[in-house]
Amino acid sequence: MADTIIKIDLSSSPYENEQVHNRWHPDIPMAAMVKPGDDFIVECHDWTGGQIHDDDSAADVRDVDLTQVHFLSGPVGVEGAEPGDLLVVDILDIGTFEESQWGFNGFFSKRNGGGFLTEHFPEAQKSIWEFNGMFTKSRHIPGVEFAGMIHPGLIGCLPSQAMLEEWNVREKALYDSEPERVPALATLPYADTAHMGKLSGEAKARAAAEGARTVPPREHGGNCDIKDLSRGAKIYFPVYVKGAGLSVGDLHFSQGDGEITFCGAIEMAGWIHLRVNLIKDGMAKYAIKNPIFKPSPITPKYDDYLIFEGISVDEGGKQHYLDVHVAYRQAVLNAIEYLKKFGYSGAQAYSLLGCAPVQGHISGVVDIPNACATLWLPTDIFEFDVKPNADGPEPMVQAGVDLPLAKDE
Repeated sequence: MADTIIKIDLSSSPYENEQVHNRWHPDIPMAAMVKPGDDFIVECHDWTGGQIHDDDSAADVRDVDLTQVHFLSGPVGVEGAEPGDLLVVDILDIGTFEESQWGFNGFFSKRNGGGFLTEHFPEAQKSIWEFNGMFTKSRHIPGVEFAGMIHPGLIGCLPSQAMLEEWNVREKALYDSEPERVPALATLPYADTAHMGKLSGEAKARAAAEGARTVPPREHGGNCDIKDLSRGAKIYFPVYVKGAGLSVGDLHFSQGDGEITFCGAIEMAGWIHLRVNLIKDGMAKYAIKNPIFKPSPITPKYDDYLIFEGISVDEGGKQHYLDVHVAYRQAVLNAIEYLKKFGYSGAQAYSLLGCAPVQGHISGVVDIPNACATLWLPTDIFEFDVKPNADGPEPMVQAGVDLPLAKDE
């Protein structure tokens, strides 16, 4: 049995655990050390550190302090790892805690982070999902049940000081281009809520003032939200500091491609079983500056899909040039409108598309001026026939059931 090298207590604040951090900085001390070839287990808080609760109110989503996130377990140092190497990480297993058999999905208020469709859903809402082995269903979204594909939304290695400075400069320039924008164009360093693992005193204060927020993915990996990084996946991370400094968190029970609601998967606390190895000088050997990975061989078997198309013409009818973001947004909106015909509210449909194993594809980027993006919705997750037929859609979902809503205050 592999050793659990990082343990957490769900009843305690992650700020009390020195093996947890919520910023990226090269000075964060290693929480544990392993050798190439070792396998080990790491326990993880949910990404908010327990701010969201299993109840029927979305006030916690509305009021969540996003300057605290994400809470990551680590860094795990690997003996012999040097800048320029590749850290090879095998995800051997991943699972839930016996005492925490539930997860959550949410839309943040536009004032507090927003999301992919924040103009359409500007107020905080959430859905709670109960786990039953490998399956999940929600009391807030009736009529569906599907198999989960548990994966870490966030996993990566520590940046070098030069890389950290590059991140901060380029993201500050973007932020400054529209500083009054809501939501903001970037999340900048914020020392007040920084948790820097074992760092303390002046060293902690210095690192907290420049530590990069964990919200976006970057060259080192980070918050990539790739749903196929499940059991059996293999990831090749570029190493930027001595020891690599592998950290992981933001575990998801299930997620659709794009994690479109921002708090967009079924978020959970849990554990992950990893194995690490090294490829010396692997970055130069393979011309790698961002991680590459082999997906899990274990995926929910859904073979029948409805595929919704979107093009680079926005909701107001404005033509954009090969804009994949606009095209995918239109595909998602088209799927939401379709699901509303079966009795779902728009919010229920939006939440479902963030949680269920939908596929997102860039289907065309050459036919000017319209890119084409598609959303693939598995039909077998529904407890009724969701496909078009000559008789028209029959509402199958109980009226009056919707997601808990919390209005901005």
